[in-house]
Amino acid sequence: MNALSFFLVLCGVLLNAAAQLLLKAGTNVIGAFEFSRENIVPVGWKLASEPHIITGLACYVVSVVVWIMALSRVEVSIAYPMLSIGYVVSAIAAWYLFGEAVTLMRLTGIGFIIIGVFIVARS
Repeated sequence: MNALSFFLVLCGVLLNAAAQLLLKAGTNVIGAFEFSRENIVPVGWKLASEPHIITGLACYVVSVVVWIMALSRVEVSIAYPMLSIGYVVSAIAAWYLFGEAVTLMRLTGIGFIIIGVFIVARS
């Protein structure tokens, strides 16, 4: 994998992780909700007008474009496992930004993911 291909894969992964984090930040602002016939419009409006949600969705759109560019250059059997890097980024960012727990079991899983991505990238 050349530098441009790696850059595109990494950008796609990071944009996807950023989208998840922004959506979480948006739902933190809105709070827990349920869709029902009575509240679908008010909740839908809250979601559609929350800046974090809008930005997260925009990150998804851009990540799809970047990901398609990456797939045009890299075999899917190499590129797709790289999405696992998003788990690592998301877990660390969620700990830092939202105070989510990163237990020893999660750290162990993250370690396995990093090793797996390294092995796939080197193959």
